[in-house]
Amino acid sequence: MTILDGRGAPGAPAVQWTAMTSPAPSASPRPLRGSDSRARAKSPVPASAAWREGDDAGDRLFADVGTFDLEAGGRLPDVRVAYETWGTLAPDGSNAVLVLHALTGDSHVVGPTGPGHLSAGWWEAMVGPGAPIDTDRYFVVAPNVLGGCQGTTGPASDGPDGRPWGGRFPRVTTRDQVAVEIELARTLGISSWELVIGASMGGLRVLEWAILGPEAGITVESVAVIASGAQTSGDQIAWAHPQLGAIRADPQYRGGDYYDVPDDQGPHVGLGIARQIAHATYRSARELDERFGRLPQGGEDPFTDGRYAVQSYLDHHGDKLSRRFDANSYVVLTESMLTHDLGRDRGGVDAALGQITARALVVAVDTDRLFLPEHSARIAQGIPGAQPLRLLHSEFGHDGFLIEFDQLGPMVTQFLGERAQV
Repeated sequence: MTILDGRGAPGAPAVQWTAMTSPAPSASPRPLRGSDSRARAKSPVPASAAWREGDDAGDRLFADVGTFDLEAGGRLPDVRVAYETWGTLAPDGSNAVLVLHALTGDSHVVGPTGPGHLSAGWWEAMVGPGAPIDTDRYFVVAPNVLGGCQGTTGPASDGPDGRPWGGRFPRVTTRDQVAVEIELARTLGISSWELVIGASMGGLRVLEWAILGPEAGITVESVAVIASGAQTSGDQIAWAHPQLGAIRADPQYRGGDYYDVPDDQGPHVGLGIARQIAHATYRSARELDERFGRLPQGGEDPFTDGRYAVQSYLDHHGDKLSRRFDANSYVVLTESMLTHDLGRDRGGVDAALGQITARALVVAVDTDRLFLPEHSARIAQGIPGAQPLRLLHSEFGHDGFLIEFDQLGPMVTQFLGERAQV
């Protein structure tokens, strides 16, 4: 999943991705020639853009939720969760909604950039007063995931010895992440979720919540699983493999121990390449062909050392992520997604889906080539209380859940309205 920016329109001409560069100081700038569109001075790339203890908390709240025995073995002590909330919890606790973010998202669902927040809210069209998830009616909680880099315990957090975990951070699974979120709910005094909703990696956790929540004594009335799947496919594992390899092959990665190095000496090259690989799966082939085709990037010549416009576009997204995320968290969270199999130790996927008692809204994007519509169809067919599969029609592939709010919003509004009538 990517935070959308500068998507333009299908068929748009080649553009300069101005967000990735800052003009070099010059009294009389000369015209750009050849590959000079890449010659502008860039601000240094931090070794990590992880939130660290002592940084501005912004809108984050924090909860210490204890020590956890991990599914893959070992223990993770003193786990802290960063989260944000909107709205007011009803006296009987009946209006709580849990929003779960995707791979490079965080708890900042709503709100501008500013101190403590490198990115604006990633789902502002969906959450807020009068929005489909109406904060005048619902109490919304959004945690940063275990292993993330925006305040919840992860590789950039200090370990028991006072040093960042770095490459020593243990392997965590989707179920470990939900176990931590269950303890957060208990800490907040929430014993029932009106809705648990998430897309992409967030949808994986929604499915685990539908089983683990009730097992832990927390009622899950409804779930919404968007552009997601019940188990990681071989194709998704194949796409993840070179992303992990790109980060680990970066000599600046240093086995994951890079938090004290100067700017521009962290693993931003490997992280950027990983993002470029991933981003190609987030968009549709048709969009990339119609939007960029074989157009050269402005001011560059692909027959010498210049780029095509689509290459510049991917460079932009790789650079942007390296300025707001952390390479270790990218590795940890990607590997957690690879562990996802709702049917593990539950008799298989179909048997596990059949255990879910919550009402379910399942949404796919018709052009998604990362989480195929057939993955969502299996979920909708397997959950007894699921509505028929809903489709977002989009030119933008997997990222449609971040774009097609005119379609997704009414689906969620209707789903919540049906529950209210019941």
